[in-house]
Amino acid sequence: MRYMRLGARILKTGLAVVLALYLANWLQFNPPTFAAIAAAFAIQPSLFRTLRTFSHQVQANLIGAIIGVIFVMTFGHAPFVVGVVVMLSIAIFIKLKLEPAIIPTAIVTVIIIMESPSDNFLEFAAQRFILVLIGILAAFLVNLAFIPPRYENKVYDKLSSTTDSLLEWLELVARREADSIALREDMKAQKNHLDKTNDLFNLFREERNYFRSKTFNQRRKVVVFRQMISTSEKAYRVLEMLEHRSEDFSNLPDRVKGRIEEQITSLTDYHRRIILRYNGKVSTNALEDYVNEIEEGQSTMTNLFVTLYEEEAFDLAQWHSFLPAISAIIEYQQELEHLDTLVENHQIHTTEDDVNT
Repeated sequence: MRYMRLGARILKTGLAVVLALYLANWLQFNPPTFAAIAAAFAIQPSLFRTLRTFSHQVQANLIGAIIGVIFVMTFGHAPFVVGVVVMLSIAIFIKLKLEPAIIPTAIVTVIIIMESPSDNFLEFAAQRFILVLIGILAAFLVNLAFIPPRYENKVYDKLSSTTDSLLEWLELVARREADSIALREDMKAQKNHLDKTNDLFNLFREERNYFRSKTFNQRRKVVVFRQMISTSEKAYRVLEMLEHRSEDFSNLPDRVKGRIEEQITSLTDYHRRIILRYNGKVSTNALEDYVNEIEEGQSTMTNLFVTLYEEEAFDLAQWHSFLPAISAIIEYQQELEHLDTLVENHQIHTTEDDVNT
């Protein structure tokens, strides 16, 4: 039996709606459903986005309310007038570079206000505007009070599982043992996982810590995580190149295929070692001889492939077709070397922070 997971965003939305309804009823503003609708739209996934968008929400709703009141008092409640005000409001929000996330709430405000009765219009419009603000305030309070998700852990866990899968596929493809159908299907999933990792990373990057030392530590982690994602994306690129050019790969001379396989195996091992170093499971950075061996392997691989261009027996069309794969492998190695440097610096500074603390 499958159970539906109750995520933090769903829970926060429900709490915000409940709080908005209670506040509206307590303050005796009717109908309270307007506040609930505004609260549902105003929920944000992180505390930083809550703080960033709260002022934008107030500005946008105030602008929409003023435009709606002016147009109703001038042209009436006709549906055409409502449509014009909605379009005008959106244009103003975009011009002011307000957050796109606040536009739905502001448009709800415009429609609610413009649909107020003609009798005592200003009083009804003011009440409905306050109801919307109550909903925004409820969402803001829930976001402040609710324990924010640990995006650092979420980013790392998602990235770690995706990277492990990519490295396994890379080694299988290099040995020409991968099932092509299973590989194509899983590559789509891995690309989706990388996109989700980037989304989580953006949320983690937005998080703020108000303790100075921890803020510096978080900034270093942001830099390392960004490079980790970039490196895994390069690994995906290599996998994609080899999968698309599997026939050309198979037609390469054995000495070239063997060198490419050895180099990819070295790079995947290097990648795993860097991750273990970040986790603290490896106590030292990669030895110079280890890195030099990988660099020499790249030179050998490149030279072997380049010399194929001069062999009359080899199809030049296949050479040109497989060249992007060689380029992708070299770029992947460069990203790994940069990641290795960043992780080493991060570990050094983390150790210094622990000693100073």
